[in-house]
Amino acid sequence: MIRSAWVILGGILTLPLALQGDEPFAADFSLQDYRGKTHQLDDFRESPVLVIAVLGTECPLVRLYAQKLQATAVAYADRGVRFVGLNPNRQDSVTEIAAFARTLKIDFPILKDVGNRVADQLGAERTPEVFVLNRARQIVYRGRIDDQYGIGYAREQAQSTWMIDAIEAALKNERPEKSTVAAEGCLIGRVRKVDDECDVTYSSHIAEIMNRHCVECHRSGEIAPFSLTNYEETVGWADMIREVIQDHRMPPWHANPAHGEFSNARGMTAEEKDLVRRWSLAGAPPGDLNSAPLPPEKSSGWQLGTEPDIVVSMPEPWDVPADGVVRYQYFEVDPGFEEDRWVRAAEVVPGSRDVVHHVLVFARAKGSGGRDSGAGGGAFLAAYVPGLRTEPYPDGMAKLVPAGSKLVFQMHYTPVGEPRRDQSSVGLYFADDADVRQVVMTQEATNRKFEIPPGDRNFSVESQSPKAPIPVTLLALMPHMHLRGKAFRFEADIPGQDRQTLLDVPAYDFNWQTAYRLQAPLTLPAGSRMVCTAAFDNSADNLNNPDPSASVRWGDQTWHEMMIGYFDIAIPRTGAGRVGPEVQGVLDRFDTNRDGALQRSEVPKKLLTVFDQLDSDKDGIVSALELRKLKRQTLP
Repeated sequence: MIRSAWVILGGILTLPLALQGDEPFAADFSLQDYRGKTHQLDDFRESPVLVIAVLGTECPLVRLYAQKLQATAVAYADRGVRFVGLNPNRQDSVTEIAAFARTLKIDFPILKDVGNRVADQLGAERTPEVFVLNRARQIVYRGRIDDQYGIGYAREQAQSTWMIDAIEAALKNERPEKSTVAAEGCLIGRVRKVDDECDVTYSSHIAEIMNRHCVECHRSGEIAPFSLTNYEETVGWADMIREVIQDHRMPPWHANPAHGEFSNARGMTAEEKDLVRRWSLAGAPPGDLNSAPLPPEKSSGWQLGTEPDIVVSMPEPWDVPADGVVRYQYFEVDPGFEEDRWVRAAEVVPGSRDVVHHVLVFARAKGSGGRDSGAGGGAFLAAYVPGLRTEPYPDGMAKLVPAGSKLVFQMHYTPVGEPRRDQSSVGLYFADDADVRQVVMTQEATNRKFEIPPGDRNFSVESQSPKAPIPVTLLALMPHMHLRGKAFRFEADIPGQDRQTLLDVPAYDFNWQTAYRLQAPLTLPAGSRMVCTAAFDNSADNLNNPDPSASVRWGDQTWHEMMIGYFDIAIPRTGAGRVGPEVQGVLDRFDTNRDGALQRSEVPKKLLTVFDQLDSDKDGIVSALELRKLKRQTLP
């Protein structure tokens, strides 16, 4: 549903109340808009209500709310209500403000608050933040516009409309029921006094940290809403950068460091965090900018440096709306594979990065029925999430895509305040058949049989994978839940041993669908299985929750839930033959997603009685070991 870019920068800060009350707002400002016209507070003296909206051109929440502000200004114009925008960000130029207003079709004036003087007098802290002034120019309301959008969530519609309620009250010369609601969004990029005694500077310390951890996404054309490739771009975000690092929102990494080592870990060291903190609190000293390290060169093509063997795109572009909640979209395409293909690497490339939250690509084998629940339509093949780096499988390893397979794109879009058009693609790199010694498979530990009660803050669900019939090599782990997902843990259940925690995600974030790649592949003996435990928060405390009063079951859409522990394994190509010809024949016939086991959805209805007899552990999956009982069964 939502990665929405505001997840990258956001937060909540208690608002000062000094200006709110019976005293009128005393700052008779004189500021220019982006056209060069000067505006003063006295210009609006005839208006019974004045709304001052504190805005920033790159804040994702501002972009989502911009058109709602414009629509409200138009709706109340006949009643004399006037709107004025105030931009106090040091990093936002007049040219950028003009482009912002033009792109988002904002008609009310947006004033450049040089040196953030008026914002300081208002006590404004974040963008967006609105101040509603009555006829006496008393501030009767300050804070959020409404609760449709917030840090990491979006709703179909607002449940609380604080700004409009305040306007209506002020028009009646009354006080609104709510006079203050803490603003969410981006900290204002204020001009700060620089501490010249601070030994931490942008050029000597911070540029290198930004290059290492941030620039991959925070640069032109990438997923982040603004760039951090030089001092001028970074300095206005210094306070915000400190906050999101301190709150562990950035860099986005959710694994508990006590369990496992991962090659794609994104965390900062304690020393790096301290350097950023000291630099920000010191007013972001620049240092010698001529000596600042340049950002790494941006890849002009594919991450692996070579063209894929084939590029498969969505069949046609899809129009993403400017706002609201977009349901998952599924697109199927036939790549024309007339023979089996071995895929050694795959890179998914969004067509419009700022609205693509994540992409999952599945290979649906020929003859497979409808979409497999939770798999988008077949065996998992590749994914895109912000910041994910493409890596080929180890030498000699590849995934099999059978001849005649179709590719299914599962698309999760997040609106950014203006319409976008997307046509995403996946590039596939093939391996020669003779070079493949091990087959990579994406397995699942899935539980579809749960019901989360209304209001439950910590509902636990467990799933187990089939036991491995042969030794396997574990490569990666990827938890998947939806908006009520709270925590997720992978454990290896190895014969004769205590369970071993492989990955612990104590604070699952649906906005970051991360595949955790093991630093060193792990060999698991035959008979091992994966055990996954998930926790769900179906209470009102979970702001992502679409409906805390609903019982929640398994389903594809984000207001339903899923409980899937994906994990990549590799087995020798000869390993499949060890199950015996009878078992292999059944797998060849019915195992459409090629995961080495049978799901109920893969078996015809007339065989479900046999399926249930074979499913000795009643986990809804018939493993290769369980299939060995077939010698006592007869299939039609």
